[in-house]
Amino acid sequence: MYKISTSILSSNNLIDTIEKLNKSITDYIHLDVMDGHFVPNTKFSIEELKDILPHINKPIDIHLMVENPLPYIKAINNPNVKYITIHIEINQDINSLIDTIKSSGYKVCLAIKPNTNIEEIIPYIEKIDMVLIMSVEPGYGGQKFIPNSVERLKTIKKINKNILTEVDGGINNDTITYVKDYTDIIVSGSYIINNSNYNEAIINLKK
Repeated sequence: MYKISTSILSSNNLIDTIEKLNKSITDYIHLDVMDGHFVPNTKFSIEELKDILPHINKPIDIHLMVENPLPYIKAINNPNVKYITIHIEINQDINSLIDTIKSSGYKVCLAIKPNTNIEEIIPYIEKIDMVLIMSVEPGYGGQKFIPNSVERLKTIKKINKNILTEVDGGINNDTITYVKDYTDIIVSGSYIINNSNYNEAIINLKK
């Protein structure tokens, strides 16, 4: 059974949203970190990230949409953090970053944008724990799901049937039907946090 990771990207009141999610049945809380370079938006500077992490008591899934992840990785020191995700498209030494994340005690996820050739994952797939298939262009919440993401999820499982997969972008109670058979963690943001009852939304996603 897939797990739900709730993104707080679209939240207008982070602390209130986090407090509600802490009491909810979500499996993870998903933090989208953006530097204004890799993606146009900015969200969570290193200091803001360090400030917000102690408020979360759920397992944490951190998605670094940043050109230089190393300072962020070094700043993260929280036992609730389970996954740190970096993007394959950055102009950095991916192998070195994978090693740094592992040596810091976290699981490693590699994210790939919708238009990046899926085969670029292959050189790293034996070293990582999970692949994040972006089913929208990264950087903004509330976008529409890109249908060919399903085939990309299937392809990853063909490359390595044991690798975990995560999908992020445009997931609601309709689009989840396309991906739920091919992924292990499903990220949903707007659909959950725009619902007055978080648990009701999460239960709908898990049906």
